[in-house]
Amino acid sequence: MSAGARTAEEIDTLSSLEERITRAVELVIQLRAEKQSLEAELHRTIEERDGIRVELNLAQTDASSAHADADASKAHSERLNHELEELHSERKQVRSRIEKLLGQMEVLSGA
Repeated sequence: MSAGARTAEEIDTLSSLEERITRAVELVIQLRAEKQSLEAELHRTIEERDGIRVELNLAQTDASSAHADADASKAHSERLNHELEELHSERKQVRSRIEKLLGQMEVLSGA
């Protein structure tokens, strides 16, 4: 091989190596940009997830509170119903006693 051919071959090899290095650098730059974009997206997704968790906790707290309120309302309603039944029973007894007293007064006034 002549010196000129070898020099041309070495130049072609060097050019090829330069192209491959240039493509590798461009690829590294592109991959770094993609990595940065993905990290930013990951950060936004984590913030969104945390926000959803907060909303879920609030909803669960509200649901628990509503359930407790419903239980308290039910217990209050049951107490009121029981009290109403007692008052009806008491009213019936008072009415019966008054009727007896009226009956006795009629007996006295008729005698």
